[in-house]
Amino acid sequence: MEWDWHYSGEILPDLLDGLRYTVIATLLGYVIALLLGLVWTLLRRTPSRIVNQTVRWITEFIRCTPLIPQLYFVFFVLPAWGLTIGSLTAGIITLGIHYSTYTAEVYRAGIADVPKGQWEACTALNLPKSRAWLDVILPQAIRRVIPTLGNYLIAMFKDSPYLMAINVAELLFTANKVGSQTLQFLEPMTMVGLLFVVVSVISSILVRRLERRYATN
Repeated sequence: MEWDWHYSGEILPDLLDGLRYTVIATLLGYVIALLLGLVWTLLRRTPSRIVNQTVRWITEFIRCTPLIPQLYFVFFVLPAWGLTIGSLTAGIITLGIHYSTYTAEVYRAGIADVPKGQWEACTALNLPKSRAWLDVILPQAIRRVIPTLGNYLIAMFKDSPYLMAINVAELLFTANKVGSQTLQFLEPMTMVGLLFVVVSVISSILVRRLERRYATN
């Protein structure tokens, strides 16, 4: 079996289009994961035991169930309740919610790692709780967990092929479609692997640069 360079050139635009959808789903899902994860974390710190335990059980349930059933639930089950969502939107939302349970734990660890003296200083200065969180605690906590948050971005990118289960035209879905039409799978699948490696390596480099930047501040 020989590599067909002409065929590779023909299918490259289609694969790059699939990569575009993969990157879009990953980045938008990651934004949801970062924001919702912070919400989960703050709710876990509320004095209300009911809220605390409810959020804990919700996040544990999401984290302990596979991504595929969650995708099916959002895309196939919610329309039966009158909430119809496009496949790409469903994929973005599901990725974001799923990974928000992991980022919530990262935030929780970062907040716990903030020295106790910072909390005492906020109290001594009589800072409002909102300012203490926004200006003192969260900036320090997030700076400490940037490497771990960056790792979850890469993990989400590598999990994006699961979206083909709900017909999102992401990279692997496109490669499988092209291969099925031509019965040539060597080139598209190999190119998919290479594209994932290239994007993952670039992402890792950017995360490390961001880490070094905040480590020196």
